[in-house]
Amino acid sequence: MSIESDRWQVRELVENWALWRDAGDWERFRTVWHDDGRMMATWFQGSADEFIEASREGWRRGVSILHFLGGSTVDVAGDRAIAQTKMTISQRAKVHGALCDVLCTGRFYDFLEKRGGRWGLVLRQPIYEKDRMDPVDPAQRVELDRDLLTRFPEGYRHLAYLQTQAGFTVKPDMPGLKGPEVEALYARGARWLEGKSPP
Repeated sequence: MSIESDRWQVRELVENWALWRDAGDWERFRTVWHDDGRMMATWFQGSADEFIEASREGWRRGVSILHFLGGSTVDVAGDRAIAQTKMTISQRAKVHGALCDVLCTGRFYDFLEKRGGRWGLVLRQPIYEKDRMDPVDPAQRVELDRDLLTRFPEGYRHLAYLQTQAGFTVKPDMPGLKGPEVEALYARGARWLEGKSPP
């Protein structure tokens, strides 16, 4: 099979992740992961199965998180690949009594492996580049707690604020556009493609 075909299959997998997850198509969503797949997000870090269950529970409770994908690049080295895909996370929830939307732009940074002829996700680590918060009703004004807002990195501080208000515990050291966290992620990706280590 050609590298071009591998890249196409990885890109299709990335697109299926967003479409099936946001549609609540949980059985098909499970097929994009390998059994040992792991998900890292602001509000969740754990196995693919745990992530699916947490997402299903959020779906039942009315948690509104959607994903929009942009351009993608895929580096393939034998049966391993790293995919980076531009994305926007959109989450809606109440913040201090006002219904708000947060848009967070960044990249999905994916570690993938082909096993038994099938590509699957081994690790998804988003990179959070910038975000903003807006009341759904533009006539409303929301006063944010500056101390809480600045507790989180610039790339996802509004998303973290909304998620904290919604009761989630948010990881405070996720990679952003620049800095040691994203540099360490790139180094892990390079080692993955060299076949030297797990992600």
